[in-house]
Amino acid sequence: MLLKEIARFSLQHRTLYCYLILSIWIFLLIAGMYKYIGSIENGNNLLSGKGFAYRKTESYLVHEGDSTGRNRVREINQSDCSHPYAIVTGEEGGSLEGWTLQGVLLLIRHGDRGPMAHVRGINEVDCGYENDPTLARYINFLQNTTTGSTSGGHWMKTGPFHGFPLLPAATKVCLLAQLTHKGIAQMLHVGDVVRQAYANSLGLYTRVPTSTPRTTPFNGTDGASNPTSGFQYVVDDVVIYSTRYRRTFQSAMALLFAVLPPEKWLAMQIQESHSLSYCFSDCACPQAEKLKKQLANEMNGHLAKHPAIGAIVQWIGAALLQNPQAAGQQINPLEIRDALLAHICHGAPLPCRKIHSNVQTVDGYRYGAKAPISSTQDPLGLDVINIDLDEPMIGGGSGPPINTEQPDDSDATEQEPEIEGCVEKSHVLALMSYIHWAGMKELYSQSMRQQGLLRSYGLMRNIVAYMLRMISGDRVKFVLYSGHDKTIEYLIASLGVQLENPFIPYASRMAFEVYKSDKDTQYYFRLVYNGRDVTNTIDVCESGKSLNVPRGIRGGRGHLCPIENIIRFIHDDYFLSLNATNYKDACLAQTKQEGFF
Repeated sequence: MLLKEIARFSLQHRTLYCYLILSIWIFLLIAGMYKYIGSIENGNNLLSGKGFAYRKTESYLVHEGDSTGRNRVREINQSDCSHPYAIVTGEEGGSLEGWTLQGVLLLIRHGDRGPMAHVRGINEVDCGYENDPTLARYINFLQNTTTGSTSGGHWMKTGPFHGFPLLPAATKVCLLAQLTHKGIAQMLHVGDVVRQAYANSLGLYTRVPTSTPRTTPFNGTDGASNPTSGFQYVVDDVVIYSTRYRRTFQSAMALLFAVLPPEKWLAMQIQESHSLSYCFSDCACPQAEKLKKQLANEMNGHLAKHPAIGAIVQWIGAALLQNPQAAGQQINPLEIRDALLAHICHGAPLPCRKIHSNVQTVDGYRYGAKAPISSTQDPLGLDVINIDLDEPMIGGGSGPPINTEQPDDSDATEQEPEIEGCVEKSHVLALMSYIHWAGMKELYSQSMRQQGLLRSYGLMRNIVAYMLRMISGDRVKFVLYSGHDKTIEYLIASLGVQLENPFIPYASRMAFEVYKSDKDTQYYFRLVYNGRDVTNTIDVCESGKSLNVPRGIRGGRGHLCPIENIIRFIHDDYFLSLNATNYKDACLAQTKQEGFF
């Protein structure tokens, strides 16, 4: 009888049980959401408290974690950091069998620099570089040479770079957007590669009688002194361009010091590019600006589809940046990548958020004694964040302020800071994987190809013009463009070059090699990017349009593309994909035909 009553009661109140269970589940869900949101907000509050500093541990966690994580860390170091010792001669060279090198046009990205944004605790990162004989020789030369060209380590020749320092202002500190000593070392090593590959073939060490007239106005306001009486180095065979930033100027001069004799180096003149894309006289382009905004919207759309990555970006940004975006605004992942590389590329520990136990947050809650201490406080509560993947920011000025924020430990009564949360390897690897994936989508998108065509048109015209001068017997043999990642990125997009890394590492080099056939008067060119021959990936050279020739004593083979292909491309076919026939119309195409792209 009792069992029957219990069963009847249970059936009558089944609905009540369901509501009770559902209420408990909703309560737990809401509590979890508030805990997650609170951890992010509290983390942001911690940044305003005293005691923010770096965890005193080993260098970047290269040796920790599983083998997959360690391998990915090594990949980031190799692909994005360009350590000086890893910069070696690749497939560059002026010794193709049956061909004579006529000239080289070299584009470079500046060397390693400090972050573009103000980063907390950046003075804890050692951006120096020691025990490099090439770097020591260069520094010694600058410190002990006073001529009409240099004085006190500054470039004293007349022109746009008069008075520019040839070395970074600090030996070890990462100055905001400024070249580091590691960056100087990188460019010296790139210069060694250039000298070995091209100097002899181009005759860059040639001396001529002092009475020999010059044919170009670009260099040589002072004669290049020479230990051989009655002779001087030819200076008109080298043309140098740089954007008006210290990091690009210093990179160009370091590279050239390793390529040229010191006397010739001192005689050089440097021309200024007024834009990072080297647009020369083809700069104003409203359509390029529209495409830039369109690409930014596309990237924001990708990030919105990956809320896990968005949370990581906010988490790391709050820990790294002195001035993170206002509440509710998404931090740019590329800004976080740039700040992280300042740590990764210099073997610095990943930062943590620290607060004192007697420091109150905005809401009055005292952290430290009550807060649970965790060295790995993941913003999502996950050890590793997996997403389904297929695999700058240019600063200005001549001497922006240094990051000087330091932990304030003046109050001796305060307790030792406690670690609330650290940027972990799982955060970095997930973020870097996403950025690589998004970068590949951007680089090979139609919008980027169109923007690249518009941005790099002036540079392409300049390159082709110098190619024509080289094959016509002009004295110019070597042209250097010292620029930024975007300088090379736009050119790569316009040519359709296929790369495995969508980002241009520090000290990257991209060489157009111009050749003449020894059998006839045919002229060809090669494109070599960071030591890899990518000629056959260019749109105008692929699908059997290029030759495959032996590389002589170096072994292997190289690709050569008819120079008439790139001439025809720049004159006839350049704007076909933009539904225009000239630069002016291409830049106004969107205005004339709304919605065309």
